[in-house]
Amino acid sequence: MNRLLLVEDDESLALGIEFTLEDEGYEVTRTATVEETKSILREENFSLILLDVNLPDGNGYELCKFIRKDSDVPIIFLTARDDEANIVLGLEIGGDDYITKPFRVKELLSRIKALIRRNSKKLVTGNKLCSGNILLDTSTATIKKDEESITLTSQEYKLLLVFMNNPNVLMKRDHILTELLEGEEPFFDENTLSVYIKRIREKIEDNPKEPNFIVTQRGMGYKWNMDVTKE
Repeated sequence: MNRLLLVEDDESLALGIEFTLEDEGYEVTRTATVEETKSILREENFSLILLDVNLPDGNGYELCKFIRKDSDVPIIFLTARDDEANIVLGLEIGGDDYITKPFRVKELLSRIKALIRRNSKKLVTGNKLCSGNILLDTSTATIKKDEESITLTSQEYKLLLVFMNNPNVLMKRDHILTELLEGEEPFFDENTLSVYIKRIREKIEDNPKEPNFIVTQRGMGYKWNMDVTKE
């Protein structure tokens, strides 16, 4: 059974979400503050975290940074703020997805299932992909640059895998989104993809502003601009 952590201080909303998730077969732990959440995370592991942005003793963004120090567990932000700046901030600091309140139950369940499924598939294959000074080992879902480990979120890892499996191939944005979501209808837009690519560049490129690996073909898409070998 997948264990979910719901961080939400609106008790009536949290109870409704908890009931819905448990009815779908998930085991749900619920917290309402930053400190309570940190305490539980030190003792327990979860398949996914639903994280509210506004909390009584802090905010979800800072809590996300805390989580990302030690874990790549999928994180979905729950937020009433639907302006682009806050959405981009949540993604840039390590969130995998966001959903704005009020939201439809079916949409929330769909996103949860998709993230958990993709995260569980990271360990399936056993190839090592090498490109320049980047090594991606799919048997352990680890990435290294110059022998130094790099930490990626679930979505960043999946996107990097898409690029390295398609070296020197120009891919349109909609094609990348389809690959990333494994054929499902994309539920986030091209701006979200741009944020993911920006985050990956900051971690693997020597100079993110002049990338050598993931290059942009304006008006056309993106390309992994290096050869890739498999071991």
